[in-house]
Amino acid sequence: MPPLLEVRDLVKHYPLTRGVLFRKQIGAVKAVDGVSFDLRPGETLGIVGESGCGKSTVAKMLVSLERPTSGRILYKGEDITGLSGRALKAVRRNIQMVFQDPYTSLNPRMTVGDIVGEPFDIHPEVAPKGDRRRKVRELLDVVGLNPEYINRYPHQFSGGQRQRIGIARGLALNPEIIVADEPVSALDVSVQAQVVNLMEKLQTEFGLAYVFIAHDLSIVRHISDRVGVMYLGRIVETGTDTEIYDHPTHPYTQALLSAVPVPDPEAREQRERILLTGDVPSPTGIPSGCRFRTRCWKARERCALEVPLLAVPAAFRDADTPARHDSACHFAEEKRVVPGDPRGHTG
Repeated sequence: MPPLLEVRDLVKHYPLTRGVLFRKQIGAVKAVDGVSFDLRPGETLGIVGESGCGKSTVAKMLVSLERPTSGRILYKGEDITGLSGRALKAVRRNIQMVFQDPYTSLNPRMTVGDIVGEPFDIHPEVAPKGDRRRKVRELLDVVGLNPEYINRYPHQFSGGQRQRIGIARGLALNPEIIVADEPVSALDVSVQAQVVNLMEKLQTEFGLAYVFIAHDLSIVRHISDRVGVMYLGRIVETGTDTEIYDHPTHPYTQALLSAVPVPDPEAREQRERILLTGDVPSPTGIPSGCRFRTRCWKARERCALEVPLLAVPAAFRDADTPARHDSACHFAEEKRVVPGDPRGHTG
């Protein structure tokens, strides 16, 4: 089955300038610096990483809220990075977004009915005016809200209910892809599970494909079919959820997974905790070679001279092992760092 979405060498640099009358570029913030991945129909691609690694910038470029500096985004084989006007409007109908903060992503002056029905004003062909109120009520029911709440305002709802409203708005145009940018990070733990379970249910019901961005590794494993691990603007390891969580080969992924809470005290005692030294480098001054080398315990001279490619490591190319997946490390090795099932509260 061909990919629904293909992202190739996506780059987003924000220029740093100096001067008032004669502005001069003195550098750039390399928020995203060469990201590639595919998204297939009906699957969920999870993207994880520390704050500031470029996850949200990728999300904004996928829905054309940000224009890439370079690279391509192909939807059903068509390059959509340079679209505008009617062509962009048509694509946006099929690629919708659910935002991180349900408290700021909803207009407090609009009723729930107006918020969920607003996409119909932009795409009137989806729902005629006389049919919109019925359509909105159906959408509220689909996401688990009482359709009678249609005339209420956002401040009359809890955080979890507001995020359900955001999801209903994302579903309004019957999209094929939903980009979810940390959709549960602002919610209580118990509510997070409810929203994630709702998204899984809607995916099955409507055949949706998700790009699910988060920093909570437990939630990402629960919902994702494949996972991409980002560090400082690039994906450093990618594979199925089992490959990444049970057989990580990149040192950064191993360090992230070693920090996942494990409920079993005995398993917690047995596992190795990897503590990284130093801070994440600034995206304005990215290290040469491997950008993780300044915090990596495996770093050698080669790491400073040569940029590692995101590919199957040589040690695993001829091996029949789940460690045979793409990893951007010169010295990749399989290392099980999280015994047991780290799915936590979302199971």
